[in-house]
Amino acid sequence: MKKETSKIIIGRAEWFSFPTLGIPAIKARIDSGAKTSSIHAYHIKPFQRDGVDWVKFEVHPVQGNRRVVIDCESPIVDQRKVKSSSGTSEKRYVVRAPVTIGDRVWDIELTLTNRDSMGYRMLLGREAMIGRMMIDPEKSFCLGKVSDTKVKILYKVSNIKG
Repeated sequence: MKKETSKIIIGRAEWFSFPTLGIPAIKARIDSGAKTSSIHAYHIKPFQRDGVDWVKFEVHPVQGNRRVVIDCESPIVDQRKVKSSSGTSEKRYVVRAPVTIGDRVWDIELTLTNRDSMGYRMLLGREAMIGRMMIDPEKSFCLGKVSDTKVKILYKVSNIKG
């Protein structure tokens, strides 16, 4: 009989990382009402590599800071019509990347969209959580906070604001 692993308890916001995308820390809002996770992306440009559809995009992973820019590339998994919380529909590219939270790593799908008007650079949707997480909405950063000092070190910047 296979031993069942316990679910991670997370709060309404948590820190994640995407090493294969070059994103060592990104703060996400947890939203079980959203099906798919999304990440703040702009300058989104599809291209082909060896006959496979890929997408290039840039990410501002630090909230309130437009100077920190991460250039990303990933194979395209899908294109989906996504209805935002404001009710508008948008066709988005979908990529898959391993996410790290705490000491666990697994692949999740991310839709690429401009989240400039949103409070968080990432939203973690329910598909990424199924079978792995339980949400305690009273709490935030159950698996640890990433301090401003640590963010400065990770992104090699002297000031994270701006």
